[in-house]
Amino acid sequence: MPSFEARPELAVTLELAPTPEPAAVSELAPAPDPRPDANPAPISQPDAWAPPRLQGSQAEAERNGCTAPQLRRFIKSRAYVPMHELRRRFAIEGNDDDVTPVDMDPGTRVFVGLPNREGRLLGELLRSGDIGYELSFDPIAPIVVGVFPMRPVPRA
Repeated sequence: MPSFEARPELAVTLELAPTPEPAAVSELAPAPDPRPDANPAPISQPDAWAPPRLQGSQAEAERNGCTAPQLRRFIKSRAYVPMHELRRRFAIEGNDDDVTPVDMDPGTRVFVGLPNREGRLLGELLRSGDIGYELSFDPIAPIVVGVFPMRPVPRA
C-alpha cells in the first residue's frame, strides 16, 4: 500500500479578501455629461421573445398553423393525450382560462381548454367520432382534460 507524505512545498494558504462596504446608489450611477448631445434618451426596444401583435382574424390565422388533420394524426399516434400536451406540441398560445364550448348532442355541451380556433377544430373531431374525450372528475365538470383515439390505428 503506498504511503502518502506531506510535501510542504505544495502547501497553499488561502486568504479571504475583505468584503467591500455597500456603495450608495449615487456612487453607482454615472454622472451626467454636461454636453447637450452627450446624454441621448434611452431607446425603448421590444422584448425579443414577445410574439408580434397582429390584428383580428389575421392574428388567429398566423398565430398557429395547427390543422384538424395534424391534431387527428397526433392524437391517433398515442393512447391518451392530455390537453396541456396538445398546447405544448402545437405551441398553442393563449391564456390559461381560454375555454371553447363544444355542443356534442342536443343538450350535451363540453368545454375544451383551448383558444377558440383550436377548440373548434378539436370539437369537429369530437363530433365526428374520430376521437373520444375524458371529462374532469375533480371537480365534476363538463371540461375535457384529455382525448384519445376511437378507432384502432392499423399497424403493419
